[in-house]
Amino acid sequence: MGGVGEERRSLPLTLTEAVHGLVPLAMAAAFGLGSPAFKDGGPIPGRFTCVGADVSPPLAWSGAPETTRSFVLVMDDPDAPGGTFLHWLVYDVPPGLRQLAEDASRRGIAAARQGRNDFGRTGYGGPCPPSGTHHYVFRLKALDVGTVGVKPGAGRDEVEQRMQGHVVGEATLTGTFAK
Repeated sequence: MGGVGEERRSLPLTLTEAVHGLVPLAMAAAFGLGSPAFKDGGPIPGRFTCVGADVSPPLAWSGAPETTRSFVLVMDDPDAPGGTFLHWLVYDVPPGLRQLAEDASRRGIAAARQGRNDFGRTGYGGPCPPSGTHHYVFRLKALDVGTVGVKPGAGRDEVEQRMQGHVVGEATLTGTFAK
């Protein structure tokens, strides 16, 4: 009961199976994050980096947990020489929102707030590695609260502290870039 084999059989679910109660609906669709601009694990186009227009890429997600009341988006570079470098922090993203258009950081994100990145600015700062190929990880966290309760321009530590105990799901997308 609950063994690995049983879990594998229940993963390729159809919506019909979920609706008819064969499995919980929350398991019917995996929480996923993607971009029409690049594939998971693939290169991020120059337009979204410091060598291009440095605009935020379009993102889309689906399958969020039923208990989601807001989202937090974090984009960072774990390969940075001084440790993980924060490029973008967006919080209080409304639960009904399922995508961010290209350049959403500058154009505004419906009712959401943006935090301070490690460039010292509020909003998006695209990939700009000093050397070599770096990985850029977008993490979309589903929360069971409608707000993390901090003002625009907050730092990562403050947002993460307020998220503790409220994350009900996470989806990731990774891109690479080299100058």
